Amino acid sequence: MATSGTYVTEVPLKGSAEKYYKRWKNENHVFPDAIGHHIQNVTVHEGEHDSHGSIRSWNYTWDGKEEVFKERREIDDETKTLTLRGLEGHVMEQLKVYDVVYQFIPKSEDTCIGKITLIWEKRNDDSPEPSGYMKFVKQMVVDIEGHVNKA
Repeated sequence: MATSGTYVTEVPLKGSAEKYYKRWKNENHVFPDAIGHHIQNVTVHEGEHDSHGSIRSWNYTWDGKEEVFKERREIDDETKTLTLRGLEGHVMEQLKVYDVVYQFIPKSEDTCIGKITLIWEKRNDDSPEPSGYMKFVKQMVVDIEGHVNKA
């Protein structure tokens, strides 16, 4: 059995949890404008922009390379949680499981915590652990902060 693991980090954010959750749930089509240095394109293949179970592809730049990630999303409005389950793409060449969970937890009326959980399993033990991808998804949450608060 290949190595697996879970990374968890929390990012303090200015702005309400509802604003962040709405942006990640319904409005990630604006990410290329907001954080174009990370995300170049988001394409919905199946389902609506906010649909539970929708499938979408992300074109992004990571570690100086252009990559693609295709995911199926799961949504929990009650806990303000989105789970992106990896289906295809560059990261899936090395990992059998790649799930990124974004949860936005209210702290006050105008602050929240962005909790990011990355659940992964390597295809084989020779593949590197995805710690760099965890840094990447954390940086996206940090970098979208200014755009969320302008909206």
